[in-house]
Amino acid sequence: MPHRVPSAVAGGCRFGPEQVKSTETATTATAAPAKTVELPTLIAARVATCMTWRHIDTDRIAIPATYHSSPSPRIETQRTPAMTALVTLRNVTKTYQRGPEKVQVLHGIDLEIERGDFVALMGPSGSGKTTLLNLIGGLDTPSGGEIEIEGERIDLMSGGQLATWRSHHVGFVFQFYNLMPMLNAQKNVELPLLLTNLGAAQRRRHAEIALTLVGLDERRSHKPSELSGGQQQRVAIARAIVSDPTFLICDEPTGDLDRHNAEEILKLLQQLNREHGKTIIIVTHDPKAAEYASHTVHLDKGELADALVAD
Repeated sequence: MPHRVPSAVAGGCRFGPEQVKSTETATTATAAPAKTVELPTLIAARVATCMTWRHIDTDRIAIPATYHSSPSPRIETQRTPAMTALVTLRNVTKTYQRGPEKVQVLHGIDLEIERGDFVALMGPSGSGKTTLLNLIGGLDTPSGGEIEIEGERIDLMSGGQLATWRSHHVGFVFQFYNLMPMLNAQKNVELPLLLTNLGAAQRRRHAEIALTLVGLDERRSHKPSELSGGQQQRVAIARAIVSDPTFLICDEPTGDLDRHNAEEILKLLQQLNREHGKTIIIVTHDPKAAEYASHTVHLDKGELADALVAD
């Protein structure tokens, strides 16, 4: 039986795909045209966020639902009808080829994470934490076993299908903020929305609300160089949640911050989880950071070291 993390928060935010639009169609028919953004800027935004965007669930986060996106292509994969867990891993393994040698990083991982939970993945360096996070987030594929997200077998997807799925459902927050230095906070948060059919006023409104949620509404006109490290990470989180993805994947999000700013970011993530039902999975080596999560998963040498622990 897989280790199950009991749900701490009922419900949760669910999102679907927004088709990627060119700069020529990035505005609606009635909205004033936005300034043209060069393709390298759009590519940088896409790489920085690893996401495209879709309709917003206003039951959880009060952002106007005005995307009016065209339907995304259906991904034909196996779907389990009676799923209760958001994330399910069954006997998952991961092996890398390093020259002539094969190195097995994960050994038969069984794990379940409920919707609305906040889970910390912990373990020493080289234990497989980031590898496991990348598999759950669709950034990598397993060598064996099954991975289901909302009952959908992502381990059966092709590379293109996985990229489409990932862009629809996962918000990424990394240790480094990947902000565009020439743009202010609001424009950085708006960048992913340039890939949608939202007009300029709609993009601005979405970004303002996301920045308000992370406590930076009064700093929206500041550029990254004018913000502290903690504030820059808040901007990165606002960018990740502006379309409210199914869940957030956070890889050492406080690793580049001092203790005070780290605690502020962890409190923010905890607030997004408790007050907005956002499912969050975080990798950290810091026991104090893990205390903000509802449950902790310990990895050691590619195996679950113990059962999931409620914090």
